[in-house]
Amino acid sequence: MAGTTTQAPPGMTLDPKYDNYDFPVVVPDPRSGHPGNLSEEQIAQVHQLRMQLESEGYTKRLDTLTLLRFLRARKFDVNLAKQMFVNAEKWRAELTFADGKTPVTPYGQKINLDEELANWDKDHSLRTKVAPYYPQYYHKTDKDGRPVYIEQLGKVDRKKLETMGVKADHMLTNLAVEYERMADPRLPACSRKAGYLLETSCTILDLKNVGLFQANAVKDLVRETSKMSQDYYPERMGRMYMINAGRFISALFAWAKSFLDPVTQEKIHVISGDGKAELLAQIPAENLPKEFGGTCECPGGCAVSNAGPWQDPQWARPAWYEKEGGGADAIQNRGTDAVGTGEGAAAAGQTTAEEAKAPAPAAA
Repeated sequence: MAGTTTQAPPGMTLDPKYDNYDFPVVVPDPRSGHPGNLSEEQIAQVHQLRMQLESEGYTKRLDTLTLLRFLRARKFDVNLAKQMFVNAEKWRAELTFADGKTPVTPYGQKINLDEELANWDKDHSLRTKVAPYYPQYYHKTDKDGRPVYIEQLGKVDRKKLETMGVKADHMLTNLAVEYERMADPRLPACSRKAGYLLETSCTILDLKNVGLFQANAVKDLVRETSKMSQDYYPERMGRMYMINAGRFISALFAWAKSFLDPVTQEKIHVISGDGKAELLAQIPAENLPKEFGGTCECPGGCAVSNAGPWQDPQWARPAWYEKEGGGADAIQNRGTDAVGTGEGAAAAGQTTAEEAKAPAPAAA
């Protein structure tokens, strides 16, 4: 997030060591605990949390906005926020999902999320491969300027994905990567375009054709994604629309609510029909894919377009991991001729850099 240092808004202090934001840091309607509306006690708690984490050797993600999210998630209890932050950092170092599984690269190494980010599905071949069997993508913005995230659970075909070499671990790791890319570069680009700070997304969870046959697959995904979101990416949900939710889905959501805190529950809107009216009230028609009632028809399909301000040079800037791997060129190469070299590339059936360098196996 290095760049021009943003001036702190009233009721907020910035640390020059960590807070070199190059996007707005003022929210349009600041509530207590949010940038621009912090009490002296809350400002002190940010400094206290940062000092405690520094004393234990943490150096990444100690900027004020990040620490505020963890503090809000734990009602500004510094000790609880610290434990949540530490748990998230441990998880990032060695991804482990709710079922206890720890995914590994084809070379037997545990996945470190920070190290994987720059190379995960760099040319979008995994996204293209998976899209017909698990549509899961970011697409443009809502009327508040937030990135819109879409999942179509009724199209999930885990057996088909597995026959193509894409395992559940790949999809969950992909979800974690997408959370990271929402934080940087998507949200900063959206904030620059909107002219104010955006920290959350607008989610469409399409449950059309989800029935008893897919119950277990859907339930597992809901459990895994709910845990990941709440435990490691706090305060990222703005709105969620669960559309095409029948009786069975309503019962499933009642079960899923046990994984969600009350604040999160209030952000979720369960709609029995297609939700067209509700979606168009929140998302411009030109930004909403046609299949959901909008008018957008991206060339090649909205599910693989990655369309949004984060693709527009006027608003986009390289993410921190792109800066380490190519600077400004990273924006121009995003989704074009860049070749993935990480686990995402392996799942997509590509030859990774490590495999290319490896000696050929001896003949039998």
